[in-house]
Amino acid sequence: MTTDFTATRSLFDLPEGVIYLDGNSLGPLPRATAARVARTVTEEWGQMLITGWNKAGWMEMPRAIGDRIGRLIGAEKGTVVMGDTLSIKVYQALASALEMRPGRKVILSDTGNFPSDLYMAQGLCRTLGPEYELRTVAPEAVMEALDETVAVMMVTEVDYRTGRRHDMAALTARAHAVGALAIWDLAHSAGALPVEVAAGGADFAVGCTYKYLNSGPGGPAFIYVAPRHAEVARPALSGWLGHAAPFAFDMEYRPGAGIERMRVGTPPILQLAALEASLDIWDQVEMSEIRAASLALTDRFIAGVEAACPDLELATPRDHANRGSQVSFRHPEGYAIMQALIARGVIGDFRAPDILRFGFTPLFIGPEDVDAAVVILADVMANRLWDRPEYHARARVT
Repeated sequence: MTTDFTATRSLFDLPEGVIYLDGNSLGPLPRATAARVARTVTEEWGQMLITGWNKAGWMEMPRAIGDRIGRLIGAEKGTVVMGDTLSIKVYQALASALEMRPGRKVILSDTGNFPSDLYMAQGLCRTLGPEYELRTVAPEAVMEALDETVAVMMVTEVDYRTGRRHDMAALTARAHAVGALAIWDLAHSAGALPVEVAAGGADFAVGCTYKYLNSGPGGPAFIYVAPRHAEVARPALSGWLGHAAPFAFDMEYRPGAGIERMRVGTPPILQLAALEASLDIWDQVEMSEIRAASLALTDRFIAGVEAACPDLELATPRDHANRGSQVSFRHPEGYAIMQALIARGVIGDFRAPDILRFGFTPLFIGPEDVDAAVVILADVMANRLWDRPEYHARARVT
């Protein structure tokens, strides 16, 4: 294993003159990805045609790659499978968990959760009937809100806006103490910090791969099911590839063994090939090393910005245990400020209503990038460079 992040930086195709602090939203392109995907297209799809499902191992990719993701999230072997989108995986986990807690009708989440997770829960509640409820509380109030009415606690480990981190082990233990199940969304923690779904007692976990894991736009999601539930959880989305014997073409659905039942549709082979290329980089590092470097970078950024930009208000926890791998600052003109930064080669993003968000991935970001970004941000703020009409025009994606 390597601790030389200068070496890993050379494995990414980063544009010249850009400081990329948005890998927490869309990871950059690994240099090996284009050739890996091209080989899948030309040598596998092109030459093998449909025989690629057997000859190239396409059918096994969701499980094989799932195990590689499993190493990064502290999962037992054979408990993670790839496919579909994160919203689909949220729906699967929620539906299965609710069925496992008959008589309880409450999904508990928090107001800092990503809206898509909440939307999926709202839609599922409408489908199941008016007695089902999505209950949301402030992030700090989740522990207290866990009671015997809750069927499922569904939270995102790291808040997408502020970078605040929930305590997985403590919240899961409380959920279990009141008879509830725990679903964890790892979208902003997988690849950002050491995650321990098995040691933390998670019942289900889901996550995407196009952020810190660099699978590219629209990259596939993953789902984890604890071994104790693997043969019990019934998939609401009973897709063909989650069947016990897909090529028997039975008229009735029979769930596959273990995590196989959480497969739904045809796996996205080209995107999985792209993810493989990125995971070759991740195989060279330990998450503990990533975490130590990440905390050093975020500490450095916080100190630099607070010293140079007094008009920005820190939204991210200072305490290491409560922080993910991003730093967020608040300002009423956050959108325009971010556009001015992007125009000067510092790419972060904006989250409504007032959050400037910066992600830190040690694989390709170093102290020199942090210092240069602080200088540019200080210039934008001190000289009000953001106050131009073109920086106030809202694009569709912020």
